[in-house]
Amino acid sequence: MPGVTGAHQRSVEVRYADATAPHSLHTAFKGADQLFLAMANSPAQVELETRVIDIAAHAGIGHIVKISAPAAEPDSPVAISRGHHAIEEHLRAVGLAHTILRPYAFMQNLLRLAPAVAPGIILGTTGDAPYNHIDCRDIGDVAAAALTRPDIAGGTYTLTGPEAVSQPELAARLTVLTGRHVKYHNLTPDELHNHLIDNAHMPTWLADHVTEIQQLAIARPETPTPTVSDILGRPPRTLDAFLHEHRPHFSR
Repeated sequence: MPGVTGAHQRSVEVRYADATAPHSLHTAFKGADQLFLAMANSPAQVELETRVIDIAAHAGIGHIVKISAPAAEPDSPVAISRGHHAIEEHLRAVGLAHTILRPYAFMQNLLRLAPAVAPGIILGTTGDAPYNHIDCRDIGDVAAAALTRPDIAGGTYTLTGPEAVSQPELAARLTVLTGRHVKYHNLTPDELHNHLIDNAHMPTWLADHVTEIQQLAIARPETPTPTVSDILGRPPRTLDAFLHEHRPHFSR
């Protein structure tokens, strides 16, 4: 098997697998005792993740750290979150030890706004509602802790950055960052949904998801949690630090 080696580090064995090909999963999981389960959202997510969990259990994996979602409830207004609830329930039914991570919006997804920032427009349907963001690197650090620290394993953790920021406030920060005026335009849910399909060329299920999570921020006002700090012993990365780090993307 191919390996990846850094200076003064042990070799990391890389195995390739496809969640739609059970045989490849059996091969990839052989000899492993823990699994970090992080898959992209999709209409097939419940089917694929439950298959991965079943094969992991058969392969002898004893602990799974799963990336889930906020509002992972059977009656959640967000379809993807209902799917994550179903996967969490399956994980419990299988009986494997598990840790659930429920991060809010990834800061890295803000990079997709860069083309809209150039003409100075951000579109959304959250109004002035505060919005939680988290840097994916903090999620990774918490996942690593859950995989290596018995005191962390076994919990369910909601992960955020240090502050909840509204879309108008995000536009104001991008204005300062780029030196060009960036304005937030609030749309109705239907207007945003149509824009995402017609102009952003999103598949319908993804446009549904984006619209649903933005409406959830209005229905359930978002506030940051101290979880990242509690687990890692340091504050989570800030939105301002992320924006400054990626300033070239927003300044083109």
